[in-house]
Amino acid sequence: MKTMFKFASLAVLSLVLGACASGPEIHSDYDRSVDFSEYTTYNFFNPLGIENPNYSSIAGQVFRDAIGDELNKRGYTLSENPDLMINVSATMQDKTKVTTYNDPMYPGYYGYRRGFYDPWYGYGYGTETHVSQYTEGTVNIDMVDSTRKRMVWEGVAIGRVSGKKTNEELRTAIRAGVAEMFAEFPFRAGQ
Repeated sequence: MKTMFKFASLAVLSLVLGACASGPEIHSDYDRSVDFSEYTTYNFFNPLGIENPNYSSIAGQVFRDAIGDELNKRGYTLSENPDLMINVSATMQDKTKVTTYNDPMYPGYYGYRRGFYDPWYGYGYGTETHVSQYTEGTVNIDMVDSTRKRMVWEGVAIGRVSGKKTNEELRTAIRAGVAEMFAEFPFRAGQ
C-alpha cells in the first residue's frame, strides 16, 4: 500500500509540475475578504495531503522546501505557532480525448482539380476519428488561516501525467511549478 501511494503521488507530481513541453496550466485565487497583512508566519500540515499518515515522502519534503523558499522570499517565517498552515494534495483522473476531422481525398487523386474548380459540398469527404487516452493530474497548494480554519489562498497546477522523469527532474519540476504558482501570489508578510 505504501509503495502504491508513493508511486501515485510521484506520478501526479511528475505530471503537473513540468511534464508537458509547455508546462502545466496554473491557476490561483484568494479570499478577497481577508486582510493578508495580518499574516507573517507559516507552517505545514503534517502529514501533507500527498503523504501517507505513516511516512513522509521525499516529494513532500521537496514541496516543503520549495514553498518555504517562496514564502521566505516574501518575508514570511516558519513558526511553531503560525498564522498560515500550508497543505499540498494531488489527484489523478483518467481522460479520453476524441477528435473528429474531415478527411478529403485530396491532394493525390483529385489534385488535378486544384485551382480550377471544386466538387460540390461533401463530395469525396469522409471523417476520421482519433481517440487518445491519458491521465490528467492536479496538484493543489492550499493556504489556510490557522485561527479561522479557513482556506485563504489556493494555487493549482493541472497537466498530463508523465512517469518518465528521474528523481532530479522531478525535484526540478516541483520547484519550477511551485515558483510559477507563487508568481501569482500577490502578498508579502505583514503588508
